[in-house]
Amino acid sequence: MPHMPDFEAWAIFAKVAERGSFSEAAQELGLAKTTVSKAVTRLEERLQTTLLHRTTRSLSLTESGRQSLDRATRILADGAAVEAEILEEAAIPRGLIRLASTTAFGLGQLAPLLPEFIKLHPEIEIDFEITDRRIDLVAEGVDLVLRVGPEPDSSLRITKLFGFRVPVVGSPAYFEKYGRPEHPNDLVRFPALVFTHMVGAETWHFKHPTEGNLSVHVDGPFHVNNGMAAVPALVAGLGLTALPEAYVVEELKDGRLEEVLSKWPITPAVVHVITPPGRARPARVRALVEFLRGHFAAQPWARGIET
Repeated sequence: MPHMPDFEAWAIFAKVAERGSFSEAAQELGLAKTTVSKAVTRLEERLQTTLLHRTTRSLSLTESGRQSLDRATRILADGAAVEAEILEEAAIPRGLIRLASTTAFGLGQLAPLLPEFIKLHPEIEIDFEITDRRIDLVAEGVDLVLRVGPEPDSSLRITKLFGFRVPVVGSPAYFEKYGRPEHPNDLVRFPALVFTHMVGAETWHFKHPTEGNLSVHVDGPFHVNNGMAAVPALVAGLGLTALPEAYVVEELKDGRLEEVLSKWPITPAVVHVITPPGRARPARVRALVEFLRGHFAAQPWARGIET
């Protein structure tokens, strides 16, 4: 297999030829003069020809040097252009965002917001996938995943966006039939709707301002893997459940659902921003994250989360 071309040496050679001096080329490139000289020498040894005539007072191209200079200059220019393009991409919000989210959050919260974001950033395009499967960001080329629930154990870059307030809710008919729990421990006697898409969802974690923390196991006749799909069952009186308030805002307003145990807050359901590993997120991704952060910070059912 042939060796890879020595692109660095070709770029250095082009800069030396442009400046007519090893010293000036080294200064412009931010390299030591010896590094520049060794790169050109390395190239000449590999090609078994001389590219530059060197004297104590002057520097000139050989015939081989003149023949190769145009291509070497293009290598230098292309490398500079690639870096400039990437740096610009990191600074200016433009380009394609490949975004993925869980179904309930994607349909209920993200989908209504994305048109406004695109209007604010007309140079950004979004490819939006709604799915409850686990996304392999690196393998699938996804820029950003928004996931609700416990923080994943991952080598990916993860930050917290916000936390949903999670009330315990049920329908008036349900409470008329079963009564109202006065304390979290009462829940063992109440049929509950249980979510199956999150590990540990059948255990609800309460935190009272004076009585401390309490965890309660619940169960019931209706299990579902999507928060939005639970709402009709709640309204129908099949059980009570704890789910993000954003999913039942209208039902709470019009009385189809009612909250209980309000003095015992449940730990907020955290929404995580997950991006591929790397030190810097592109400007387009940062713009979307900050847009979402600003929107959710203004919602009464959201809780600020330390990032």
